[in-house]
This record gives sequence, structure tokens and C-alpha cells, in this order.
Amino acid sequence: MNATVKDVMSTHVVAVTQSATFKQMAARLREQRVSAFPVLDDENKVIGVVSEADLLTKEALDSELPSAFRGMVHHREHAKAAALTAADLMTKPAVTIGPDEPVADAARLMYSRRVKRLPVTDEDGKLIGIVSRTDVLSVYSRPDADIRNEITRDLILNTYLCEPARFTVTVKDGIVTIEGAPETTAVGRDIIAAARHVEGVVAVRDRLTYPPAEHYTPNPLF
Repeated sequence: MNATVKDVMSTHVVAVTQSATFKQMAARLREQRVSAFPVLDDENKVIGVVSEADLLTKEALDSELPSAFRGMVHHREHAKAAALTAADLMTKPAVTIGPDEPVADAARLMYSRRVKRLPVTDEDGKLIGIVSRTDVLSVYSRPDADIRNEITRDLILNTYLCEPARFTVTVKDGIVTIEGAPETTAVGRDIIAAARHVEGVVAVRDRLTYPPAEHYTPNPLF
């Protein structure tokens, strides 16, 4: 079974309220050794995120700028430089994810939104954890033997009802190679496609021997 966000998230979250001052936030970043934290309202709901980059804006811009440079700086950045509380400084709305979402979805969301971590919220928007890039990548530490067993037992035998002896599955550093002779091209293709979604798989190399009458050409990239 593929991991969900709740399987890899941390429940120890450093967060601040919307009234937290700039000085308080800077101190917490240093003391807790984090680079960002969620901002909560009075009901513990996530309403934004403050990062060290947001705080650095004040240091970089909260001074008299040369006139030639002043016009090049976005108005929003000037507003952040003048901010005194988390409510003024935070990036909103926060990019969040639910605990039951697949880890793969968290990875895609981090990549598309260019964020390093995601607050995890329940159905009411309340904070219950946080998931980082490191947490997401932890699924790739799964042992090769476990990956091989899942493909052989759960996919080939139980899902596609094929005789495992017809196939040779090897896994090294998360890279799966599947050899053998499926009864049909459709079954072979389905096994290869499903193997790519097994937790911990880095890549799948298709080395199946397909029935010649069906004229199937394996993907040359694998």
C-alpha cells in the first residue's frame, strides 16, 4: 500500500499566531532551527505561512533605496518590509494538504508551488502536522526486497492472476527490472505500468518478451 501524508508527516509543528511580532518570529526561527512556520488564527486554522525569506525582506528593503532601484522593487515586497506582525508578513493563502493524500501528491504540490514544506490540515482547516521535502523523499528508503515482494506477490500474482514463475523481478537501488513472458501484451503492459506506482520505485525497466503476433514495442527509454 502506498504511503499517505499522515505516514510521513511530523506532528511536532512550530507555528505562530497571526499577532506574533517580527522579533518573536525571528527568535523562533533561530531557536527552533526551522526555515518557515504556519500562521494560525484563533481557531488553530492555518491562514498563511511565514518563511525566513519573508523576514529577510525587511532586512534587505527596510531602508532608503537608491531611486534607480526603488522602482524595480515590487510593491508587495515593500509592504513586507514594513510589516510588523505575522498577519502582515505571511504569504497567504497557505498551500496545505490533507493527511490522507498520497505522498506522491504532496511531492507534486511542493514542486508545482515551489515550496519546501506543506502544513497538514484536517477537514476544518486546523493544523495537525507538517510534511517536508525530506519526509516525502523518505519513501525511497524502502528496502529493495520489499519492493520486489510487492510486485511479485501483490501485482503479478494477486492483481493480474499470473504465475510468478513466468517472471523474473529484480530490484537494485529502487530500479526495477521485469523479465519474462506475459500471456498477453495487455497484461504485460499493465504490470509494467502498475509497478511504476509501487512505493519506493525509482524506475522500471521493461524487459518482457511479448507475444510476437501483437507487435508490441517496449518503451525505448527503459
